[in-house]
This record gives sequence, C-alpha cells and structure tokens, in this order.
Amino acid sequence: MERRYLGATGISVSATALGTMNFGGFGNTDRAEVTRMIHTAIDAGITLIDTADRYGNGETERIVGDAIRDRRDEVVLATKFGLPDVQDPNKRGASPRWIRTAVEASLQRLGTDHIDLYQLHRYDWHTDLDETLGALSDLKHAGLIRAFGHSMFPAEKIVEAQWVADRRAHARFTTEQARYSILNRRVEASVLPTARRYDMGVLTFSPLANGWLSGRDLAENSRARLSPAMFDRTAPGNAERWHLVEQLQDIASQAGLSLPHLATAFVRSHPAVTAVIVGPRTPDQLNDLIAAAEHTLTADVLDAIDAVAAPGTETLPADYLTETPALTDPTQRRR
Repeated sequence: MERRYLGATGISVSATALGTMNFGGFGNTDRAEVTRMIHTAIDAGITLIDTADRYGNGETERIVGDAIRDRRDEVVLATKFGLPDVQDPNKRGASPRWIRTAVEASLQRLGTDHIDLYQLHRYDWHTDLDETLGALSDLKHAGLIRAFGHSMFPAEKIVEAQWVADRRAHARFTTEQARYSILNRRVEASVLPTARRYDMGVLTFSPLANGWLSGRDLAENSRARLSPAMFDRTAPGNAERWHLVEQLQDIASQAGLSLPHLATAFVRSHPAVTAVIVGPRTPDQLNDLIAAAEHTLTADVLDAIDAVAAPGTETLPADYLTETPALTDPTQRRR
C-alpha cells in the first residue's frame, strides 16, 4: 500500500483510507463482520481510519474503538466533530465550550487517550475562527490530539483560517477533507490549489460519487433504497449523469479497469490528494476497493476523463450543510 505524508504534520498515512460511515447506524450493523473488515484493512496496509461522532450517533466510534483496541499503534485515527444529530446549538458546532465536550466524548467512545487527527466536520458560521483555533490548539498542547483539520471548507475560509492562526499565534489547521470524484471536480478550481499552497494534507471522500461510479446496478445501491429518486433516469439532472457514467464505463473498459477502480485511481492521481477515503459496507466491497489501490492511470486515460467530465465541473448536487447563511438565511439577503 502506497504511503504519503499528511501535509506538514510529519504523519505518514496510506494513500487509501478506511471510511466508517457505513459501519453501524444505517449501514452494516453486524459488529463482528465490521470488526473483521477493519482488521482486513489494517492487514492490507491501510493505516488511516476516518470516523465521526455523527456517524450512528456515536455508535460508529465505539465500533472502531473496540476493533482497534489491540492494534492502536498501527492506526492513524481520525475523527470529526461539530455535526451531532441534535438541534440544541450549544451541543454542536465549533465553540470552545462544545469542542472540549465533544473531544472528551469521542475519546471515551474510541477507548483511547489521544486522537491523531481531529477534524471540524463543517465550517461553523456562528463561531469566530480565533475561538475555534484557540480551543483546538489547547487540545493539541494538552496531548489529547496530535493534529487538527477541517472538512468542506471553501478556499476563502481555508485562507482566513491560516491567517488567523498566524496572526493570533495558534496552531493551524493542517488538513482539509473534501468531497472529490470524477463527477464532483469543483474543488480542483480553488480548494485543492489552496491546500497545496499551505502544505496541507488532503483527504477526499465519496470517490464513487454516492454510488454513481460503483459499477453496480444502481437499483441495488443502499442510497437508492433510501431515496429512490436519486438514480431515477427521469429525474431532473439524472439523464446527464447517466450519460456521463456510460461514457466513463467505456473509458474504464478500454483501460482494462472496472469503473470503481478507475474512479478511485482518478482521485488518488491528483497531486494535492494525500489519501482517498473509501467507505465499504460489505467485505466484498472492501476487498475490491483494496485491489483498486494498485492502479495508476496513464496520461491518456486522464485526458479521456477530462474530455468527458471537464476539470472544475460539478454534476452532482452540493453536499449537505455547505451553503453560507447569505444564501440559506433570507434575512441576510432581503430587506
């Protein structure tokens, strides 16, 4: 398994990371099977495991913690905070008050005395970055976390956070976690170049674009069962995506690859990307995604992908909770 350094942290991680959103909760609830999958990933050379307090309302962190209890030193453990499934604004977000509560709860569920990478799940528009960075720096100085990062930050907020850290003498965000796939290339325009500018590690999620690039019958996709309209050919916007997927399938076949192997190799090929987070639900899916780590795309294959899905384009709806209050709060755009 290829290894890469996580930005300027000095931490070496595998170029494929294990995402755990499909463990517990609405995903795979067979804890014994999930534990075996985590051990299989570690045995295959995957060193980075990514989870979050939101997944399964904390259940997933417990599953991960139990699974790695005897293999903690083999794992770079990453989790996220800020988006628990609650309505109370004082029990979510990135305020110092909540950060301390959240990290203590995650440490307990994970059964560890430190978290290697602690990530803000989404930008908190209600908390000053100075407050957030101060609290995270305190956790790092106390040894409760080794490094901290953010997820789904727009480029301008990445820059602002780096500036605040420098101006206020805080430790800085050293990683960004971005949604990135052949069908979601908007981050190539500014987020990925900005992360490279600040020598940040970049973790990417959803390389299979919510199942669109899974190569499986989309009707059998777990997301399709939860939301049948997601892959409905008659739904607005889906016809274009189906056409793109068919063209990408042809490119994959000509390259001698399956579509998911093409999709994950594409994301891993970007020079800003440190690790591609894969999120299997079953052992077969995990084994296939481990095999995908062996592939490297040639320049002509990358050019063919660009001809179908142009750099910087976005053909799937925006990820949840990413729009600014200026767009979602009518009081900020209407008199």
